[in-house]
Amino acid sequence: MLKGRSLIDIEDFSISELDEIFDLAINIIDNPQDYTHICDGKLMSSLFFEPSTRTRLSFEAAMNRLGGRVVGFAESSSSSTAKGESLADTIRVSSSYSDITVMRHPKEGSALHALETCQTPLINAGDGGHQHPTQTLTDLLTIKVAKNKFENLTVGLCGDLKFGRTVHSLISAMKRYQGTKFYLISPPELKLPEYILDELTEEHIDFEEVETIESVIGKLDILYMTRVQKERFFNEADYVRLKDFYILDEEKMQLAKKDLIVLHPLPRVNEIKTEVDKDDRAWYFKQAVYGMYVRMALICKLLGVK
Repeated sequence: MLKGRSLIDIEDFSISELDEIFDLAINIIDNPQDYTHICDGKLMSSLFFEPSTRTRLSFEAAMNRLGGRVVGFAESSSSSTAKGESLADTIRVSSSYSDITVMRHPKEGSALHALETCQTPLINAGDGGHQHPTQTLTDLLTIKVAKNKFENLTVGLCGDLKFGRTVHSLISAMKRYQGTKFYLISPPELKLPEYILDELTEEHIDFEEVETIESVIGKLDILYMTRVQKERFFNEADYVRLKDFYILDEEKMQLAKKDLIVLHPLPRVNEIKTEVDKDDRAWYFKQAVYGMYVRMALICKLLGVK
């Protein structure tokens, strides 16, 4: 049972519990009219200490489509943290007003810290460069719809693997499925953190670090593109030097399998050219829509509504 649970890290849920969420999400997609009042009278606190478009709006859309309501703020300057209030106090008070809490925060580990004083189920909507588990639910639902399986897939992760919390979460999830192979495509400056590489090695997960998309795209079932995140850099010159390191275009797509799917957590900057959008293998806008449905399913499961 997921009722009353929180989601801080994608590994908080077992594979069978993830399957429950995906099955419910697909049912919601097929029968949306059955869920329009399932959260009547429920209130969600939406606490975004860091800017967000898709994640925040998809959570708010999800709760509204379920019949619930939303309170909260979209930036930290709108909260009492601007006056010096601690995160613990903000969470303690705001969660006492609602039935479920969603939080995004720029500091790694903030979600686990918030859990100590949160009085409702807490959903981590991103904590710095650490984890983004509901984006991973989105990614996995998209993979399930596109591939109808999670096992024996070759996944290319491209771009900012150092700061990319979506990448870190997806690796945590996909490594649990048999036969997964990762190609880690990045410049040396943005390679996957050593602690994650060590975990993959210790757990005997098949992976290979490469520096070009062209060298591996023909082997991939999934290509997961990411943007180089300006907000994670301390040095403007480093960002400018690396921001255009990888650009996916039609020419590279010609090297790929016919059943490749291209994913991206969005927003994109210029790492995927718009010419790729018309390719049937471009799934990133469908992926954004699935994000709303999987968050609807997650809210239902954590609240225990039927």
